[in-house]
Amino acid sequence: MDRDIVLAAQGGDRDAFAMLARAHGGRLFAIAHRTLRDASLAEDAVQQALFVAWHQLPGLKDPDRFAAWINRVLVREAYAASRKRAKAAASTCVLPVECAAARDELLSVIDRDELERGFRRLAVDERALLVLRHYVGMEPIEIAAALGVAAGTVRSRLHHAHRAMRAALEAEERCAVSAAGRQSPAGHGVYRPFRASVEHRPRAGHWGDGPRSVTGA
Repeated sequence: MDRDIVLAAQGGDRDAFAMLARAHGGRLFAIAHRTLRDASLAEDAVQQALFVAWHQLPGLKDPDRFAAWINRVLVREAYAASRKRAKAAASTCVLPVECAAARDELLSVIDRDELERGFRRLAVDERALLVLRHYVGMEPIEIAAALGVAAGTVRSRLHHAHRAMRAALEAEERCAVSAAGRQSPAGHGVYRPFRASVEHRPRAGHWGDGPRSVTGA
């Protein structure tokens, strides 16, 4: 069904494009939000991606590849939004994403906070890869098609992103233990935060409640 709508939108049908925006908007926002960790920036990235998509859509050769194509447009705009934030040194504010696929109901508040702080330590391109792999559930070859790079490149970058995430979580653990130790001279009550492992990998759509992990391939 998307194909007919895409074809109509390519022909300049604004109503058809609005249907595409509504159909894909929630998923695009969830990807942008999890990549940028900022609801306002995510909204801006999605709006800009849709603006670019409307103008570039006539050049899409395969209407069946619309979803992968607009993912690529979105990731590019997310990168741009992240660069602008870095230049402005803007502070970020994390808000919950109220879509069923994005709820982390099986993670405790502490665990989510641990993952959140660890995830923030990553570069935006590393976040984007992990989001596409573990949240969207895309295979490396699908990510490669969406980003316009070789599948081998995606696998290599995922490997480095997993290592970076593991290092970020370990750094957060050291900071938390050190802070707790200063507050508890006797060494009691020292909090050891959650660290994702190969045995706790999130399935597509859920961080931390399935067999995949952001710290393992």
